[in-house]
Amino acid sequence: MQAHDVAVEPVLLCEEQEGIVTLTLNRPEHFNALSTGLIARLQEELERIALDSSARVVIIAANGRGFCAGHDLREIQSMRSLEEVEALFLQCSRMMLTLTRLPQPVIAQVHGIATAAGCQLVATCDLAIAGESARFATPGVNIGAFCATPSVALGRAVARKHAMEMLLTAEMITAERAWQTGLVNRVVAQPLLGGEVLRLATLLLGKSARALATGKRVFYSQLEVGLEDAYALASHAIAADLVAPDGREGVAAFLEKRAARWPA
Repeated sequence: MQAHDVAVEPVLLCEEQEGIVTLTLNRPEHFNALSTGLIARLQEELERIALDSSARVVIIAANGRGFCAGHDLREIQSMRSLEEVEALFLQCSRMMLTLTRLPQPVIAQVHGIATAAGCQLVATCDLAIAGESARFATPGVNIGAFCATPSVALGRAVARKHAMEMLLTAEMITAERAWQTGLVNRVVAQPLLGGEVLRLATLLLGKSARALATGKRVFYSQLEVGLEDAYALASHAIAADLVAPDGREGVAAFLEKRAARWPA
């Protein structure tokens, strides 16, 4: 009997259509747990997208019954040293930072569970739309390890006491509660999830790519500095935008009461 090669499904799928890039987590049998391989593929694609001027908006979605269950605990269990485990979390942290620093806006399309690093991924994305069945948690304390890395993104996305309640209790929260705390932008019926994310992505396509990129960079940068420095940083950024070609065109279009024609 002749053996046949078994096709191995890629852990990340990438689809590009009219300026919208969709990255789909594709480890459905493991609830899309962030293995070293999946993190590496995300890093590779994000670095490529950052340099691609034709990519205007990024959607992060997932196959299977849930969005992302965090890190792959079986993989972590197989690691034998602190250095090896820390390297995994540093790799993941680098990927999360790349998401934040990406020039393009990133939308999370969330269904099912988003727990631990999966919840971190949602909190890290610039925007997030959840299906009504989505659930969120940072359950590290249940296995004896506080969700420290997820706390970085979560603590910057929601009010401090809401973040601490999730981190300390490990309780699962509903999509509605995630919306109330500011973790997601809105909640829609599950059959409408993809359409609502696409509607939002298409809305962003009509904006100046330069303005979105500079705005995203300034927004995250000013959060990390004092008030006076934040205003100085923002003042320079908006002035630079207004004298750039996109700004000149945008002002002219507004005054002439016509649609803007953004420079390529």
